[in-house]
Amino acid sequence: MTPSSSAERRARACLPAIRFLQAYVPFPMANRLIRLGMARVRLPADVTREALSADGVSCERLTPRDSPNDRALLYLHGGGFVFGLTPLHVEMVAHLARQMNIRALLVDYRLAPEHPFPAALDDCLTAYRWLLRQGLAARNVVVAGDSAGGNLTLTSLLKLRDEGGPLPAAAACLSPVADLAGRGSPPPGFRDPLLPRKAVGLYSRSYVAEHDARDPLISPVLGDWRGLPPLLIHVGEDELLRADAVRVAELARAAGVEVRLEIYPRMWHVWQIFHGLPQTVQSLDDIARFLGGHLGALPAPA
Repeated sequence: MTPSSSAERRARACLPAIRFLQAYVPFPMANRLIRLGMARVRLPADVTREALSADGVSCERLTPRDSPNDRALLYLHGGGFVFGLTPLHVEMVAHLARQMNIRALLVDYRLAPEHPFPAALDDCLTAYRWLLRQGLAARNVVVAGDSAGGNLTLTSLLKLRDEGGPLPAAAACLSPVADLAGRGSPPPGFRDPLLPRKAVGLYSRSYVAEHDARDPLISPVLGDWRGLPPLLIHVGEDELLRADAVRVAELARAAGVEVRLEIYPRMWHVWQIFHGLPQTVQSLDDIARFLGGHLGALPAPA
């Protein structure tokens, strides 16, 4: 096994504090702190950032210098469906946008428990359709998301496919939440380095509310995966949601979907927001290559 780097050891030392904050800080207080942090995001000089409304949905757009205006990355952030878009997500997506030389639209969707399912999914679909109304072809749009945003990535694909609408060229999921119905469980004694089970249960209940968690648009592992675009999944070896990622890959492959699953040794849930890690650069660069390689790959409609 490759020895851990000093950056990994420093990042791992922060995980217990993050676990505590997730379990005990009230959602409104956490989101106030997130909003304060968003005013202090630091991006490379060649990436501009602007707030915009996509048909009423709050978004942030990142534009690398000289990037074309006919391609886009739609990014759906994580946060258990209850936390908003964070500075770490913006900085992470800036890395992807620069590597792909593409404009990125980050959706700051409505949050549970005030806005349970399907509010977040509706907002993500609205933002995708808004991109198409700006003149972008679906084959020139790719989608990615982490954790709860990975769930929204998958459920957006299922919903678009069921409606017969144009699908994006490809999608990438970072540690996706795929089963809110509780059908899978980690081995006895398993302890996620980052995600406390108490918090995960609260997030899920907040989002599902009075709905049936077995709805495939809540738990995509219970859906029909046929006809979806190429899919890349990255997950950590040591995380609670590893089983979700493995199941997603199995279902997609069985349905004939082009899918690749990468399990990163020793990594925890959405380690990609820790920007000093070598594994972060490795993961994000792989995602950028995968998504960039599928842009425009589909034939234009006749």
